[in-house]
Amino acid sequence: MVMRKIIEIDRDKCNGCGLCTTACAEGALVLDNENKAVLAKEIFCDGLGACLDVCPVDALKVVKKESDDYDAKASFEHVKKTRGEEAAKEVHGAEKFIQKPGKAIACGCPGTMAQEIKRPKVNDVPAPGVSGGEQVSELSQWPIQLHLVSPAAPYFNECDLLIAADCTAFTLGSFHRELLRGKKLIIACPKLDDTSSYVAKIAEIIRSNTIYSLTIAIMTVPCCSGLDQIVRQAIKLSGKDIALKRIVINLDGQIKN
Repeated sequence: MVMRKIIEIDRDKCNGCGLCTTACAEGALVLDNENKAVLAKEIFCDGLGACLDVCPVDALKVVKKESDDYDAKASFEHVKKTRGEEAAKEVHGAEKFIQKPGKAIACGCPGTMAQEIKRPKVNDVPAPGVSGGEQVSELSQWPIQLHLVSPAAPYFNECDLLIAADCTAFTLGSFHRELLRGKKLIIACPKLDDTSSYVAKIAEIIRSNTIYSLTIAIMTVPCCSGLDQIVRQAIKLSGKDIALKRIVINLDGQIKN
């Protein structure tokens, strides 16, 4: 048993619509014989709250309590049996159990080699005849995915660091100009990635380098808050006193106040 976040259902509010049972990729929620939502098994619930947004009567909430830990393998097998193989691929942590053709990226793959990308200074003045000026990339290093970056990569030392949920760059049109400029970048998805090593890895990046500032960018959807939790745990584990700036982006592409 561990102390962790998990879904709690208010039976008095639940109207039996069943929307939460389909919204949960892990198949953790089902309707019982009284047509009320219940947890099929606590080990199927990852606690990220993807079901919260669909409940029309606010009968669901994430609480912290003692429970058996989330079991990605059990959830994967459960969804595979009840919904099929395609649905099972959407389970949080399923990538470890999916048979993929070919070989995984080898450690020596050039695509994982740490390298800086030199950029010319950006002119914010719009070019003649171009509304808003030329849109240019502000990416200054590679790789950027959290599984692939190395805590020892030289570009992390003495930098301003942005840790962004995958979807943010596609939602915020000015992501490069407003958030990324002048920063090194790490991207991750708390819903679809295997996040078991993320806290320790971010902690090592913070511990081993001089980080001037740390910004996290997440979406307004509940499951994205998992990345915020991971980063805060990593800061604590690192033993360093570093302030965290949190930016939340709405689905309409606006930064939430």
